[in-house]
Amino acid sequence: MAFTNEQMERYSRHIILQEVGVKGQKKLLNGKVLIIGAGGLGAPAAMYLAAAGVGTIGIVDADEVDLSNLQRQIIHGTADVGKAKVKSAKETMNAMNPDVTVNTYREFVTSENIMDLIKDYDFIIDGTDNFPAKFLINDACVMAKKPFSHAGIIRFKGQLMTYVPGEGPCYRCVFKNPPPKDAVPTCKQAGVIGAMGGVIGSLQAMEAIKYLIGVGDLLTGKLLTFDALKMEFHTVKLPKANGGCAVCGDHPTITELIDYEQIECDGK
Repeated sequence: MAFTNEQMERYSRHIILQEVGVKGQKKLLNGKVLIIGAGGLGAPAAMYLAAAGVGTIGIVDADEVDLSNLQRQIIHGTADVGKAKVKSAKETMNAMNPDVTVNTYREFVTSENIMDLIKDYDFIIDGTDNFPAKFLINDACVMAKKPFSHAGIIRFKGQLMTYVPGEGPCYRCVFKNPPPKDAVPTCKQAGVIGAMGGVIGSLQAMEAIKYLIGVGDLLTGKLLTFDALKMEFHTVKLPKANGGCAVCGDHPTITELIDYEQIECDGK
């Protein structure tokens, strides 16, 4: 695969990096990343992956753009209000980089469709805003042996971790089960500072890029937390993969995907 002159210029700041070079940029152009959720996390992740030249990016989201989204979901604009988020995201990404193929899926992830959605992708980004979806994504990725980045944001705080099959604990190893209904406030109830999505969503994009290129240390076996008010990052070392984990353990008890009850949020 030979680069055009335009591609050489577009990706020049990548290509001069020793860790990337022409070989690494080709890996990005051949890479496939699926982003589940085109909201506060998925928006910046999608924009940076498109800018980086990840060749195929899938976007899953059933919602339409709402005015309240625009404070943090920077892939959408005021003129996009009422438009399907996946359509708005695709237009923004392709306007930025026509090299990128954007596949859109205007649907919610469920136990019935998620395996089909993730099967053709190299890396999955969880940009959802509710626990039922996060556990579903984790379980599906474990069963399908797909690496993925988990993240969550609320108020002025965020967290993320990366799961790679055979290299560390999964999300369920750490959090076990969704919390009881109403035990944790939703983003609509608690609020979230807009730039938090940019910080954490960009870090998710970075994890995907490092995975595709094969450089650096991923957040496997680690939970990275960020407190914006204190401007502090902390990396917490997680326990090794739990042999008794219900989904990734030696004798899994969860062998079929579960649709937990969805809790309403503005995750739009």
